[in-house]
Amino acid sequence: MVKNQTENIKIVTADPSALGLFGLAMVTLVASSQKLGITTGLSFVIPWAIFLGAFAQLLACIGDSKKNNVFGTTAFGGYAFFWMGMAVSWMIKMGVFGEKLALNVDPKQLGFAFLGYLIFSIFMTIGAMETHKVLFIIFFFIDLLFIGLTLDSFGIMGELPHKLAAYSELIIAILSFYGSAASVLNEHFGKIFLPVGKPFGIFK
Repeated sequence: MVKNQTENIKIVTADPSALGLFGLAMVTLVASSQKLGITTGLSFVIPWAIFLGAFAQLLACIGDSKKNNVFGTTAFGGYAFFWMGMAVSWMIKMGVFGEKLALNVDPKQLGFAFLGYLIFSIFMTIGAMETHKVLFIIFFFIDLLFIGLTLDSFGIMGELPHKLAAYSELIIAILSFYGSAASVLNEHFGKIFLPVGKPFGIFK
């Protein structure tokens, strides 16, 4: 008599958070330099928006989806597509796709996109509270970034929203570098090498 046997195989995949956070850190560092007036123009911001802001976070999104991590998949995927959208928007504004498109740019439409991402970031910030504190703080400053970008696009409150967005973006870069380093080194050494803080434990 032949017995049918079922064997379960567990496929282990690496945590993609380090790559995703590194992509976020790089693009926000470069983009914030332009907002702060340290650098000028957007030509050299666009490649980093596409390859680090978009593709690196998209790869992290796919990695998290394989781990059945809904939060990570949604976060990295959502912001990957944001940076794709921003890169194309900048190229339209610069006339890459023709003068007609460039002449029809309305910054308020981008303001509504920023508003949508502000809503997205707020509920993702709530989710980040049950991941770790460094991620929560990153999301908090992402919220401030989108508040600044939204108000600036609608021409509300003068120069203040632009400055809020610029400094928030720089802080996001610094925190994301730390978060990426923690994800790599804590796993690599098998211990807490760089602390990230425990979840708040409010909702779980």
